[in-house]
Amino acid sequence: MKNIALFTFLLALAIAVSAQETLTSSETNEFQLQAGQQDDPVGPPMLGPAWPPGSPEYEQQLQLQAGLPNQYMYWHAGQVMPQTKVTAIFWGTRWNNNNYVGDKIQGLDDWYAGFGNSNYAATSNEYRGNNGQVTSNVNYNGHIVDPTKASPGYSPAKILAEVCNQIGNNPDPSGLGYYPVYTDVSRPNGSIYCAYHSWGYCPGNRTILQFAFFWSLDGPGGAGKGDACTILHKDQELGHSLQLAALSDYSGHEISEARTDPNTVNGRRGWFDLGGNENGDKCLGVFGGPVTFSNGIQWIIQSEWSNLAYYRQNGIGRWKGCLQGQ
Repeated sequence: MKNIALFTFLLALAIAVSAQETLTSSETNEFQLQAGQQDDPVGPPMLGPAWPPGSPEYEQQLQLQAGLPNQYMYWHAGQVMPQTKVTAIFWGTRWNNNNYVGDKIQGLDDWYAGFGNSNYAATSNEYRGNNGQVTSNVNYNGHIVDPTKASPGYSPAKILAEVCNQIGNNPDPSGLGYYPVYTDVSRPNGSIYCAYHSWGYCPGNRTILQFAFFWSLDGPGGAGKGDACTILHKDQELGHSLQLAALSDYSGHEISEARTDPNTVNGRRGWFDLGGNENGDKCLGVFGGPVTFSNGIQWIIQSEWSNLAYYRQNGIGRWKGCLQGQ
C-alpha cells in the first residue's frame, strides 16, 4: 500500500503546474494514505512531541526519517485548520512574578500577533483537508493568566481540563480554536519532550478545540541556565532571552503541526509521513536566518516541512523540504 501511495503521490506532483504553491482538492485526494487511527476513548492523544536535541528519542527520530523510502508527508483523510484562532494561557504562580516573567508574556504576545499573514505561516499553506485549505489567517485573541499552582502531571487530559476551565467550557464555536498552555514548571531531568499539541472537547460541549503544552524551559538551575530543550535556539541573537527563544521556537513547531494535523475525527487525521512525523518534527533543529513577522518583529525559529519544496529539489538532501519563510 505504501508503494501505491508513493506512486500516486509522485504522479500527482508530476502533472502539477510547477509554479503552483498549494495542493488542489483533487491532488490532496491523490496523496491520501489511510492510517487507521481511532479516536482515543480514554483521553486526548499526545501529538507531535518535540524532543530535545541529543536525546535518544531525537536521534531515533532522525534515524527513522533517514531510513524512510521517501520523505513526503501524506494526507490521512482528516481535517486541517483553514483558519486558526489563538488564545494563549499562562498557568502557574510565577506568572505574577515580574522577575520570572521578564520578556516572555509580551514576547509571546508579539509572536502570535505577528504570526498570522507572515511568510513563516505560509510555509504550511499548501496542505488541504476534508474541511478546506490551510491559510495564513491566524488571529490572536490575547492571553489569559491563571496564577493558581499548576497541578502535578501534564498529561493531555489535564492540560485540556485547564483550557476548559479558563474558557468556561466554551471554545471558539468555529472549532478552530487553538490554546497554547505555558506553565511555570521546569522540565524534569531525564529524557522527556519539550512540548506537544493535542485536541479534545470540554465537558458538555462537543465543539472541538486544539491545544498545546510547554514546559517553562528555564532549566532546573533557574532562568538563564537553560536545559536540553534550549540548545539549538538561536533567537537570542536578536536580543530575546534564552527562555523566550526556546518557547518561540517550539511555539512555531506546535502551531504548524496543529494547523496541518490538528485532530483525529472518525479515525482520520491530517498530514504526516510514513514514520509518523509531522511537519514540525521533520525540520526540528533546522534554522535559517531571521524571519520577519507581519508586525515587523524578527525571530529565528525552526523551519517547517513542505512537500512541494522537497519535490522541486528532486528529493535530494533530507532537509531540502524545510522552509523558513524568509
